[in-house]
Amino acid sequence: MDQEKIGKFIAACRKEKGLTQAVLAEKLGITNRAVSKWENGRCMPDISIIPELCELLGISVSELFKGERIASEKFEESSNELLLEMRKLEENSNKKLLSFEKVLIFLSIPVYVLFIISGALIMSVMMPLGIILLASGFATVIICAVVGLKIEHDAGYYECPDCGERYVPEMKAVVMAPHIGTSRKMKCPSCGKKGYHKKVMVK
Repeated sequence: MDQEKIGKFIAACRKEKGLTQAVLAEKLGITNRAVSKWENGRCMPDISIIPELCELLGISVSELFKGERIASEKFEESSNELLLEMRKLEENSNKKLLSFEKVLIFLSIPVYVLFIISGALIMSVMMPLGIILLASGFATVIICAVVGLKIEHDAGYYECPDCGERYVPEMKAVVMAPHIGTSRKMKCPSCGKKGYHKKVMVK
């Protein structure tokens, strides 16, 4: 996606509708500074307000991401291109989230070990401080585990090995499921069979 082209297109459509940046921002419940950033190509509108933005500007989502008006005969082709690009964006975003989870786990282990060893050594001299360090070590592990599970749950989908259904399970199912890496033994919401469902990046 060409952010600069999209920004100029947003500005042109806004002016066609006779809207100022301030008025458009007010209708969307955001600041006019955010609108200015879009139009300067510095950032993209948040996904949650894109439908409303398109409605206000009188354009389709495909036209927004293309940064230009789309002739009716080219609309289907352009929509397919947009879907492919959206899938790539989703896949890259989910990969980054899972990479962050690995980094988090990698960093939490030495911190945990440091707190535990320090707490054990200090315990005999200063018991209160030793207990605090030990508790901090356990708290670090728990916090990192919770954050890691949340990231794993939110990034991508799980795929049933039997019917191929890709879905987002409840958080409880992810927490309670036995796992091998990011594959978890769960019940498929579609076919009802249990098995190791692997993590996939796109639906």
